[in-house]
Amino acid sequence: MTRNRTPKCLCCGDLFKADVRNRGRQKYCPKRACRAAGKAARQRRWLSRPENENYFREADNAARVREWQHAHPGYWRHTARYKRRTLQDAHRAQAIEPFTESASLALQDALRLQGPVLIGLIAHLSDSTLQEDIAQTSRRLLQLGQDILSGKRSDARQTGAAP
Repeated sequence: MTRNRTPKCLCCGDLFKADVRNRGRQKYCPKRACRAAGKAARQRRWLSRPENENYFREADNAARVREWQHAHPGYWRHTARYKRRTLQDAHRAQAIEPFTESASLALQDALRLQGPVLIGLIAHLSDSTLQEDIAQTSRRLLQLGQDILSGKRSDARQTGAAP
């Protein structure tokens, strides 16, 4: 009769169900931190063996790596890590329109798309980074903008400092 034993993780100490294929060898649970600790322990154990001491420094291994790199130029460009890295977002070229009423609306649309810049500007105007203060200032500026666009506010009242 076989006993179903649940091993104890060497990292966190929790009991876990070992993978069927690694039942006798699995010493760490599947949590991310524990897997990383297990990987580090295995790496230390591998590097501590005398035959592996200079594995990455010996001339024949360096030559082997150079040959492989020569046979596979640009191999690193095909990795998911490289593809995930974006240096600059692709933007479509925008045609410059002559100034008309529609051009002023395009400016408003462009400002709407610049969320982080707008939030930073509002935080700067309100002199606060608290979300409540930013929301209150945003509501006040939105109302002011709507009043200006609808003609309820005249230019005469805008001579003072910003709110």
